[in-house]
Amino acid sequence: MSHHGSCHCGRIKFEVEGEPASALSCNCSICQRKGSLLWFVPRGALRLLTPEEDASSYTFNQHVIRHRFCPTCGMHPYGEGKGPDGSAMAAINLRCLEDIELKAVPITEYDGRSK
Repeated sequence: MSHHGSCHCGRIKFEVEGEPASALSCNCSICQRKGSLLWFVPRGALRLLTPEEDASSYTFNQHVIRHRFCPTCGMHPYGEGKGPDGSAMAAINLRCLEDIELKAVPITEYDGRSK
């Protein structure tokens, strides 16, 4: 199944293939502030519908995750990095998808603050 998502103003638009079986709620310094619920997918499952250069990037700490955000409205619709096996992955902010019933997605708490 394909899901459509965007930032608040629509400058960043994308679609992602798959069905979220769960979401991750992280308490690290950035995720706690953003309030995102993350769904991890292979990077190939994410297809940008707007130019990649329309999104800004932010990295911190170990600089291994590119937190992608809209420079116009400030929303963080997705991030990019590598999974534990080294493969390219995307972290989709479920709150930025148009057609997801968040109450139906189990949420796993992750203690990113301690990592």
